[in-house]
Amino acid sequence: MTDVKHIRNVAIIAHIDHGKTTLIDSVFRATRTFRDNQQMAERLMDNNDLERERGITIRAKHCTVSWNEYLINIIDTPGHADFSGEVERVLSMVDSVLLLVDANEGPMPQTRYVLMRALRLGLCPIVIINKVDRPQARPDYALNKTFDLFIDLGASDKQAHFPVLFGSGLDGWFVRDLDKEPHEGMDALFETLIEKVPPPKVDQDGPFVMQVSTLAWSDYIGQIGCGRVLSGSLKEGDEFTRFV
Repeated sequence: MTDVKHIRNVAIIAHIDHGKTTLIDSVFRATRTFRDNQQMAERLMDNNDLERERGITIRAKHCTVSWNEYLINIIDTPGHADFSGEVERVLSMVDSVLLLVDANEGPMPQTRYVLMRALRLGLCPIVIINKVDRPQARPDYALNKTFDLFIDLGASDKQAHFPVLFGSGLDGWFVRDLDKEPHEGMDALFETLIEKVPPPKVDQDGPFVMQVSTLAWSDYIGQIGCGRVLSGSLKEGDEFTRFV
């Protein structure tokens, strides 16, 4: 069983087409989540036909990647205003959010709503300025507009002093300083996650309690419940009681 100190829970929030799902696919590649002989379709976490057709994520998806001795649980939250209710519902599962911002457009109106909910829950976001490789990229503009948004939403001093990464999810690289660091690799992203996102608070000695946030169905293993463990632990073969 992984030590709780080596677990990080984080959600990604972004406007449509700001590169959220592409970023997650690059995380899969960087952590070698799949073997070399396995094929990974683009927009891997957009796993139904409507999502692939529209290029957006409708329902929250969950995945876990390993980096060094850490387990990072990632929730790819919906990026469309029509599904903002699901975003709000799953924010209670995480300890931080990655706020993904297009380097040309800056934060968009929908990002404002989701960020507001995250800030009110006391989460301290990590800001990622994405698509800085585009000819029309304006990373300084995007960063300044993001800071203005934090202030406008009443962020605390701690929340407003957010860590920032710049890079390209499509090309699979992120850095803290565009001018001083080589534009390659994802280590800066993982290091920032480990350093800035606190481990989950779990009473490991208490009875098993889990807050289920989403339900899914797999033809392979049946019904799946995804959520946050509040206390205790569970192993294969254990029985538990469900309260509705």
